[in-house]
Amino acid sequence: MIVRDRPGALRLMLAWKGSVVPHILPHIILASLFATAVTWVSHRHYLDGIVEYTLLPFTIIGLALSIFLSVRNTATYDRWWEARKHWGHMVYEVRSLARASGIYLSPERRRELLTRTLAHAHLLRGQLRQEDVRSDLPEALSPQLLEQALCARNPADVMLQKAGEVLAEAHKAGELDAIAAAALDRHLHGLAGIQAASERIATTPLPFAYTLLAHRTAYVYCYLLPFGLVGVAGWFTPVFTAIVAYTFFGLDRLSEQLEFPFGRHTNDLPLDTLCRVHDISVAEALGEPAPAPLQPVNFQLQ
Repeated sequence: MIVRDRPGALRLMLAWKGSVVPHILPHIILASLFATAVTWVSHRHYLDGIVEYTLLPFTIIGLALSIFLSVRNTATYDRWWEARKHWGHMVYEVRSLARASGIYLSPERRRELLTRTLAHAHLLRGQLRQEDVRSDLPEALSPQLLEQALCARNPADVMLQKAGEVLAEAHKAGELDAIAAAALDRHLHGLAGIQAASERIATTPLPFAYTLLAHRTAYVYCYLLPFGLVGVAGWFTPVFTAIVAYTFFGLDRLSEQLEFPFGRHTNDLPLDTLCRVHDISVAEALGEPAPAPLQPVNFQLQ
């Protein structure tokens, strides 16, 4: 995720980090070259009597396409924002569990519960990004428990179950009454809901036909546009084509990035940073030295 102050007008026009331009620049150049070829052919009068387009059809199609892409971007941004709300709520659940466990549990039980809860957050991040997060897991986690979780199909869910077993063992030992156990389990229940929502977002993309229609229409429009512009724009046709291509190709590419918000694109969610927030919360709750918060690198939080 890009974190930076809003630059001035000139720097805003030239900003590269966080822009979709690096991803769509070859397509913009190709569309501009095609528009240049159409302009050259038109000025050589090779299209006379063959191509007599006007701007009216392109105006109507462009308006419909812009609305269509806006609706698609709204849908993908809603997925991005929903994911951010869930992971923000995870901060609340972890901190609340750390506070409540200090009331009801012994120091040993509390450390075990929070260690497993912290491991659950890191394992969920690893599952969503399909990365190995073994090196980021708490050192206090037992090797046997870690291997048991990593060998499962859903390591994060297994670790959350192991956190619930801490409450079950404390309740059976008479250290925790039913009301206190339910109060603590409510936070684990919240974490399970966050995991389920994250998995739903990660495994349910927008319908492929919907994406394909937007993608095809944007490309067809940008490659037909020079035929409508060449009669009125002349040699400026490639310039106007490049601007329109940047807009439509950029919206199409941005919606692809926002559709899956858990990756490592510049506009994806900073899951590493959020997990570091959990590291700090748990360490401070246990009275241990807390790691430093992650800082943006080249304006980007991972």
